[in-house]
Amino acid sequence: MRLSQNFWLNELTKSSTADRMGIANEPGLEEIVNLTILTHHVLQPVREKFGVIAVNSGYRSPDLNSKVGGSKTSQHCFGQAADFEQMGTPNAEVATWISNELDFDQLILEFYTKGKPNSGWVHCSFKKDGSNRQKITTALRIKGKTLYKEGLLF
Repeated sequence: MRLSQNFWLNELTKSSTADRMGIANEPGLEEIVNLTILTHHVLQPVREKFGVIAVNSGYRSPDLNSKVGGSKTSQHCFGQAADFEQMGTPNAEVATWISNELDFDQLILEFYTKGKPNSGWVHCSFKKDGSNRQKITTALRIKGKTLYKEGLLF
């Protein structure tokens, strides 16, 4: 099923963890609607600006989300979030562009290392009800723990 000009449902539901563990990662109608809206408001504009992007994680069923250690309130479970990267552009540059140009709920630059342009990835979410918070954080791994700091830090 096509969600936008350049994105298909299977791209946003594929999971090697789900395949390996035999977990069904099938969104319901509401999650498909949310994924469609996410692609139109976030992923497609990023694609049009930077070229092909790789979606590392889109929709996650609650079972899959639990297996990968996701938050119990993860927007991935509602089809509202995706983790992605564009291999030709530093993830910090993609995140900065999103922060300046797009509406979103959460934008997280995850595990980016300055000087390593393809390190980490971008997490971005979008809510269809108009309650998007424009919340921007950077996820850092410090002494084996994940810490979230406000703003884009790189």
